[in-house]
Amino acid sequence: MVTVDDVRLVARDLPRSEEHLIRDRVKFRVGKIVYVAFSRDEAVMGFGFPKEEREALVTARPATFHLPRESDLRFNWVQACLAELDEEEMTELVLDAWRMVVPKRVWSAYLPRLA
Repeated sequence: MVTVDDVRLVARDLPRSEEHLIRDRVKFRVGKIVYVAFSRDEAVMGFGFPKEEREALVTARPATFHLPRESDLRFNWVQACLAELDEEEMTELVLDAWRMVVPKRVWSAYLPRLA
């Protein structure tokens, strides 16, 4: 099981990433674009994810992943139960969500440092 603090350790060093507390919810964003957000009880993590791939993700692991509420389906977004994620999977999801919102030159310069 991962926590908001675990996500914070990953997101805090990502270029252009900032943490904000908005309406009692922790969110990570680049500029005005949110790429990771938590429910108020911090049990659910929403994250950027390609629309065309999300149905397969949710279908493959319905206990872990679910679609956002209907009004948010227009966004590239999926939600995950933190209790079902391990640290490695969370890190991959956060990095992929961040990659969706920064220019290629930013993530391509940063990601080789992780190898």
